[in-house]
Amino acid sequence: METLQKTSDFANGGVSFWFRDIGLPAKRAPLPGPIDVDVAIVGAGLTGLWTAYYLAQASPDLKIAIVEKEFAGYGASGRNGGWLSGEPAGQFRRYAKTHGADSAKRLQRNMFDTIDEVISVASREDIDADIVKDGLIHVATNAAQLQRLTHHVDHLRTQGWGADDLFLLTPSELGERVQVAGARGGFWTPHCARIHPAKFMIGLAAAVERLGVTIYEDTAADSISAGTVTTGRGTVTARYVVQALEGYTDSIAGQRRKLMPMNSSMIVTEPLSPSVWAEIGWPGAELVGDSGHSFAYSQRTADGRIALGGRGVPYNFASSFAADGSTAHKAVGQLMEKLQAMFPAVAGSSVQHTWSGVLGVPRDWCAAVNFDRRTGIANAGGYVGHGLTGTNLAARTLRDLILGDDTELTRLPWVGRHARRWEVEPIRWIGASALYAAYRHADRRETHSPRPETAITAKIADTISGR
Repeated sequence: METLQKTSDFANGGVSFWFRDIGLPAKRAPLPGPIDVDVAIVGAGLTGLWTAYYLAQASPDLKIAIVEKEFAGYGASGRNGGWLSGEPAGQFRRYAKTHGADSAKRLQRNMFDTIDEVISVASREDIDADIVKDGLIHVATNAAQLQRLTHHVDHLRTQGWGADDLFLLTPSELGERVQVAGARGGFWTPHCARIHPAKFMIGLAAAVERLGVTIYEDTAADSISAGTVTTGRGTVTARYVVQALEGYTDSIAGQRRKLMPMNSSMIVTEPLSPSVWAEIGWPGAELVGDSGHSFAYSQRTADGRIALGGRGVPYNFASSFAADGSTAHKAVGQLMEKLQAMFPAVAGSSVQHTWSGVLGVPRDWCAAVNFDRRTGIANAGGYVGHGLTGTNLAARTLRDLILGDDTELTRLPWVGRHARRWEVEPIRWIGASALYAAYRHADRRETHSPRPETAITAKIADTISGR
């Protein structure tokens, strides 16, 4: 039986395939020394760039500076799977518990609207990032997944997803969109668009600079306090400080346990032949994910590849990770196995690149947007994998909070949310490792079982993790 192959020039790391595709950008100049601005933003990922974009548009007189350790888009913003998705950046039940169901539903509707907002900005700013809004498909490949998926759809119906937001698919209806091996059914939502992350980041950074914002790269922030960002290249004094570090939050003094930097890894194939695509039958640009506990996500790229990602090795001891995005061989093998299981027609094709990045996960698995008017410090993050859309909504919320505007956005249930810190090491590493081992065990058990019930190991893991 043919299997996926690694080409001789198989790349591991180097930030991501997305940047390999277009080339790494030349770094901007670092901070030249101490400066004084109105708004200092730490981190030139999507949260930081979007916040600068909307603040500069709303108040052109503001002097705004961004400091970035590497270059704009170096982190998860330039490494993700390219899902501009309307799925919630947190757990509905937790937002509803603190602010009521109607408030949680408003957050969900705003996530839907944000997809079109991002696409509108891309058009207005002439950002060509292979964006196509063909929606998102989730697929069930065994009895337990199908039962979970059906229940999930029922829950979404109670959480603000209307008749035009979500459509169950029979196996034959699913097959008209994409052929996933062993598919028992699925659902499709129009609220998702494919995007090329690196192309988008390059374009957004340029748009921010056109608005008069200065981006200082190769400038690492060491600490953040009221009115001050301390870096090795000088101190930035500001009326407002926005922390936009997501999975890199633990790099700031005193914040090591605020967000867990969770690894997510990806592989991408060579451009597939027309005969392979004919077997897969994926003519559109829908994003495709499975319903396993060790979730896999994929896209058909504009140049005819499949890029597929998953958790791989989700957490390393003491929040460590490979900054250059290199992926453990074990994780590469798991992703190749998943890709071939979903799309057997890729057998004999080559995988050309693998890379990894980290996303920020709060202890309650819910994104948060915070602003302390007394200190002038703002922050947003914890998007739990839905940051392509969540960052834009969070940034517009930060804009309103900083400018003192009372809007629908400032009343969303993720505003002012604070989760407890993660456990200390080695408890955190032991717990994360055990939980994902349990999820992988549950996936294997469900794959080989005709029973529709979710494996008990996954139920226990969900309870312990708080997912």
